[in-house]
Amino acid sequence: MLLPVLMLAVSCRDKAADKSIVTPWGEVMTDSVSAGGFCSISEIVSNGELIVVTLSGPQTYFEYHGRGFGTQYLLCEKFAQQLGVALRVEVCKDTAELAERVRQGSADLIMCMLPKGMKQGGGLKFCGAYSDGMQWAVAKGNGGLAKALDGWYKPKMLADIKKEERFLLSSRSVSRHVYAPFLSRENGVISKYDPLFRRYAPVARWDWRLLAAQCYQESCFDPNARSWAGACGLMQIMPSTADHLGLARSDIHDPERSIEAAVRLLAELSSVFSNVRSAEERQCFVLAAYNGGANHVKDAMALARKHGGNPSRWNDVAPYVLKLQQPEFYNDPVVRYGYMRGWETVDYVYRIRKRYAQYRGCKYTGPSVEGISSGSYDAGGVMTPRRATKKYKYHI
Repeated sequence: MLLPVLMLAVSCRDKAADKSIVTPWGEVMTDSVSAGGFCSISEIVSNGELIVVTLSGPQTYFEYHGRGFGTQYLLCEKFAQQLGVALRVEVCKDTAELAERVRQGSADLIMCMLPKGMKQGGGLKFCGAYSDGMQWAVAKGNGGLAKALDGWYKPKMLADIKKEERFLLSSRSVSRHVYAPFLSRENGVISKYDPLFRRYAPVARWDWRLLAAQCYQESCFDPNARSWAGACGLMQIMPSTADHLGLARSDIHDPERSIEAAVRLLAELSSVFSNVRSAEERQCFVLAAYNGGANHVKDAMALARKHGGNPSRWNDVAPYVLKLQQPEFYNDPVVRYGYMRGWETVDYVYRIRKRYAQYRGCKYTGPSVEGISSGSYDAGGVMTPRRATKKYKYHI
């Protein structure tokens, strides 16, 4: 349960003197901006925005399916919600930049656990969330914000947030009915939406069976599927993506509208990766971008190029999608968008390619996720499925 939204006990801020403000965690004194250059808690509330700086990482901040994630982010999001303001996150390259941003007043809070004895700790006041001698920090003179953070944070919150995050990142957070991957193996009917797949797949220049394979991975052919993040329908379209594509949110669960919007997005992503000349290879990059974001895929391509791989070959790039889970790679200078949940994206592409081969009546001969991770695969390109015998044409 969220605490009541912050109640202001002061009208316009008087720069000449500090005043009190009542928060859900008690009364605190606001600080004069003229004295330190930072925004006092009353100004943060007045502006309607809490600006935080952090580092990219699984525990701090990353983007996942169009939403901010990371233990520290989810925790800070709770604070902002209870304060009644929006949360703006800016990612820095190192701890020195974090400290400098807060000291100079261009950010309100370091949303990252820092060691209290760090060399760059001058001018900072440690407060709020803490663990094992590490804590968030604000500008040293920003006592009002520090007191509000200290009054809000309870040690149990960290464990609760981690538990919530594990659930949100699991398949259990997606509400959907699981239908069979084939409606009729004997007749080669994949689903009752086959006519729609056939009609709209040419927009993306895809085989309709590949579109069907992706749809099954997204929603198991359930038009009412809905994820915790708000992705809806057969193709799990996010509301923000629907807005971008001109799809009315009221139509997001409509099977035809969902498929039609998805193929337009696939075509858009295909143009993003137009430098990948092979159509089959490009499909892998498009699928990866649909799941994990085009910018993260471009980061993996940059890493592949840096380390001597072919950035236009999925089997060369996929290992670096996985490596974007490791600090030495997501902090690499060629990487612009930081950490990503690479395992999920590589698995997403693998499962769709495998199901697509099965829908075509072929045996999948490409690498598994484990094979990509270990490097024990043929990096010669996308597999070309062999035509199976008629007896096993639709065998799953």
